[in-house]
Amino acid sequence: MRLGEFSWEHPVFLAPMAGVTDLPFRLLCKEQGCDGMCTEMVSAKALYYRSKNTRTLLQTEPSERPMAVQLFGSDPELMAEMAASLEEQFDFIDVNMGCPVPKVVNNGEGSALMKDPPLVSRIVEAMARRLKKPLTVKIRAGFDGGSRNAAEIARRIEAAGGAAVAVHGRTREQYYSGRADWEVIRQVKEAVSIPVIGNGDIFSGEDAARMIRETGCDGVMAARGAKGNPWLFREIQAALAGEPIPPRPSVGEIRDTVLRHSRLLIQYKGEYTAMREMRKHLAWYTAGFPHSSALRGRANQVETMADLLALLEEFF
Repeated sequence: MRLGEFSWEHPVFLAPMAGVTDLPFRLLCKEQGCDGMCTEMVSAKALYYRSKNTRTLLQTEPSERPMAVQLFGSDPELMAEMAASLEEQFDFIDVNMGCPVPKVVNNGEGSALMKDPPLVSRIVEAMARRLKKPLTVKIRAGFDGGSRNAAEIARRIEAAGGAAVAVHGRTREQYYSGRADWEVIRQVKEAVSIPVIGNGDIFSGEDAARMIRETGCDGVMAARGAKGNPWLFREIQAALAGEPIPPRPSVGEIRDTVLRHSRLLIQYKGEYTAMREMRKHLAWYTAGFPHSSALRGRANQVETMADLLALLEEFF
């Protein structure tokens, strides 16, 4: 698979997730073998009005490359203008046409665009015309069970100048429930000649290898499976290379990663914000551990790095 100046046999991407895939977490995933990174989704309108909140979302490090920014919006010309303004900073520009949350969908953005194929064409065409770097798009199987139109949308994306499409095998109606329909990914792969990246229910290296076998997709994208589990990427890379799957991280490795994650958050966001954001990550890192429910309850009281160190010392 090739995108711009980058090429891989079967790349492994980290899906953008609001409130999760910030710079500190992306750095941890990159170290474990993630091939391609993407910012959390950024509103084109917020960029236009120079919202202060977008500055943190756009933070990157050279070691993350290849790096994409994901934009969401529904105005073709505004999307094109904002994409062009960010092009120099990123290797790819990605468009979110899959977000299911009501505040995005009710504005006609995210997965709501799946209901308006002509608008999809206009957005991609306007953006591709302004950009020199690859334009990629993330979509879902469809908006609901009665309109599973991913293949049609993908054909429009290709015709309008899109360089690749990532497909989450669920409809907007499903959110993240039920099973992802990998057959939809296969249908999209058969419908277009641009690279297709499969997404949905990748929780292990074998899941990723099986998705490629069953759908023929060119690459895979992990999302919820990476929460509290940056080691997922080393497992996927091993599975795709036909190598033995590395052992799961030891308790000591998990503890050290929690500490490193915390320090990275402090470095980029300050201690106050870092400790509050670390609460959810700590719950994901320790899911399934004995007494982890008690830990989650106490983690909600953590306000300083000293508090966190004391809690981890007792727990681990």
